[in-house]
Amino acid sequence: MVAFSGSGDSKQATNAYQDKSKPAEIRKSNISAAKAVADAIRTSLGPKGMDKMIQSANGEVAITNDGATILKQMNVIHPAAKMLVELSNAQDVEAGDGTTSVVVIAGALLEASEKLLQKGIHPTGISDGFQKAAAKSIEIIKNMATPILLTDRESLVKSASTALNSKVVSQQSSLLAPLAVDAVLKVVDPAKDTNVDLKDIKVIKKLGGTVEDTKLIDGLVFTQKSSNVNGPRKIEKAKIGLIQFCISPPKTDMDYNVVVSDYTAMDRVLREERAYILNIVKQIKKAGCNVLLIQKSILRDALSELAIHFLDKIKCMVINNIEREDIDYVCKTLNCRPIASLDHFVAENLVSADLVEDVMTGNSHFVQITGINNPGRTVSIIVRGSNKLVLEEAERSIHDALCVIRCLVKHRALLAGGGAPEIEISLKLAELARLVTGVDAYCYRAFAQALEVIPLTLAENAGLNPITTVTELRNRHSQGEVTAGINVRKGAITNILEENVVQPLLVSISAITLASETVRSILKIDDIVNTRGY
Repeated sequence: MVAFSGSGDSKQATNAYQDKSKPAEIRKSNISAAKAVADAIRTSLGPKGMDKMIQSANGEVAITNDGATILKQMNVIHPAAKMLVELSNAQDVEAGDGTTSVVVIAGALLEASEKLLQKGIHPTGISDGFQKAAAKSIEIIKNMATPILLTDRESLVKSASTALNSKVVSQQSSLLAPLAVDAVLKVVDPAKDTNVDLKDIKVIKKLGGTVEDTKLIDGLVFTQKSSNVNGPRKIEKAKIGLIQFCISPPKTDMDYNVVVSDYTAMDRVLREERAYILNIVKQIKKAGCNVLLIQKSILRDALSELAIHFLDKIKCMVINNIEREDIDYVCKTLNCRPIASLDHFVAENLVSADLVEDVMTGNSHFVQITGINNPGRTVSIIVRGSNKLVLEEAERSIHDALCVIRCLVKHRALLAGGGAPEIEISLKLAELARLVTGVDAYCYRAFAQALEVIPLTLAENAGLNPITTVTELRNRHSQGEVTAGINVRKGAITNILEENVVQPLLVSISAITLASETVRSILKIDDIVNTRGY
């Protein structure tokens, strides 16, 4: 009985070992699913790329051609396809731009690897070959790059404009690109900073007006209006205090009920409440504060109606319900510390500013603080738009432009755009493929051909003949014109640097590295195991 069981098991194991078609089928399924995702957003690549209308389950609609946004909203089920969604997110975090390019490159590399697998080359061999090819590609584009300085504002603006030209708001790139450059340069020290914390640049969306009304404010902006009823709406030479305590009657730590049996007791309760609030307001006036910022309270109202009445009388502007997560940003901008108790509310803990005013735009208000004495390295951008769709896309576009400038702060070098780096890599790798032997030669050649997908797609989306355009581009590069690229406006191959089409080196390095890593991960998978849910 035991012997029979053992032989049955060994027979089963042998059959499993002999079933070599399963890993090939799994690989084919993974590659097909990932290619389908790449093909879905391929038409969004480049300045002439199409936009996608995304409808969520609750009926909300978004219009965008940002690869990361499209894939994030997509309902992707296949695990290999989800890897491409994560790839796009990784590119968004690392570089902020090139989220469509990275997925299109990954799709082309998977198609190339599928052809190599059909030739009988082992997946590990392809994976190692692609790793070497990616390393060589990065060497090639580093040699192509032009170093820049952060003081060269014109080059930074050109780079931001290139990122915005493929967006829905491309018509406003002449306004938004300098705005993004100025915002980043205000929050970094060009001499020593090697990164930008985009949390120091607060982007505030306000419905109404047009995208042209978007402006950069060197100061602090609050989305809510002032809480005063009859108080001041504009204060010059302001003394600002940021408090974390409440100006309302205190509550006990437990639930309670107070039974008031007669009018005298009720009168005493109201008198105590009035005296308590009046004491706080007197301390505020004594310190010379005329603008009060109050953190949002969880347990009780941060500001009572009686407190507003008294603060109106002492001509103090109040901005209430500042979110807890915004406190760090407010402190950094004003260069102050929050005041946690009334005892510490003294003149030394207040901050001076030239102007605080309640501004009305369309149907909404916001409070703006400018001319802060000794300000921190932060700025605010108020984005305007005629409707919700335009407003959200404008915000996404500004974020991409800010990320492009951040890339240049991290890695201070620029590349020509318009498919020029990809074609140059393709030509150089094809030459290298002739010098190496074995599987690597096939992999180099396949990697080189796969990278041609970027200029091919750019030409296709611009309505040009892709084969003719890419052939001419390859010919110009083989003659030594390294900066020749596809000019989608003129529909011809021109020196792309003269057209000011440039991109940060980091975007291309990140796209090639991340795409090749993802393709290598997919190639290494030979089975999908479903776990049992409990």
